[in-house]
Amino acid sequence: MRMKGRIINEGNAEGEAVVSREPIGFYGGIDAKTGIVIEKGHELEGKSVKDKILVFPRGKGSTVGSYVIYGLKKNGVAPKAIINEETETIVATGVILANIPCIDGIDVSKIKTGDKIKIEGDEVIVNE
Repeated sequence: MRMKGRIINEGNAEGEAVVSREPIGFYGGIDAKTGIVIEKGHELEGKSVKDKILVFPRGKGSTVGSYVIYGLKKNGVAPKAIINEETETIVATGVILANIPCIDGIDVSKIKTGDKIKIEGDEVIVNE
């Protein structure tokens, strides 16, 4: 399945999807040293985003989240790419600072954890 989106930060990536149906807050939600989701009660709590294609509807929370995304990259535990329905400014700033490929305008309900994802330009290719 191919879906066209809007490029937030350009780049190609390939990997396994880890999908959240709920928004992600990076500040207090993901440990910048380990890449593990630490937000209590979040559906991805305890899961790692390291080297995954992180798929979620939109970000939430503090603007410090941009620096958490940068910290993930600096510490070698960042996702390979981020796919959103709507990338708000916190995530957009973070992926640009960290130079992580990011696309929005994608129907994330069509992607599930474990799917193989390839991002080429403004296209998301999903292989189940």
